[in-house]
Amino acid sequence: MALVIRLRQQGRTNRQSYRLVVANKRSPRDGKYVEKLGWYDPFAKDDKNLFIEEKKLFDWLNKGAILSEKARSLVMRLFPDQMKKLEEAKRAKKISRKKKPKKVVEKKAEPKKAKKETKETKEKKEKKEKKPAVKKAKKAEPKKKK
Repeated sequence: MALVIRLRQQGRTNRQSYRLVVANKRSPRDGKYVEKLGWYDPFAKDDKNLFIEEKKLFDWLNKGAILSEKARSLVMRLFPDQMKKLEEAKRAKKISRKKKPKKVVEKKAEPKKAKKETKETKEKKEKKEKKPAVKKAKKAEPKKKK
């Protein structure tokens, strides 16, 4: 099950607010979710328009949940240092995977062993050599009158 941390729309028409939730990637935007991590109210004044529970968020990120683009921008606003550390750790992990050299096993070229010819294989070769390369002529079809 692929998990995504994304915004879930709440509120009334023309006055939406959002919840930051962990949800299955296949579930609809406003559908069921696994856990609520915080909220975002774009219409609220001052700096009290965003709240995210840091511990829960980073627990889910460490478990493998992926942030959506909008959620990432909101998290970067509150926790820029932690997000940079997390991204660097992921990059380092990717690079370390690529750098591991594969074990190369060199095989020495061995001469091919000649197969023993049996009576049957000799007979098949002789038949191929004896057959003439003559093709049968096709019969011409009579032309139809119009």
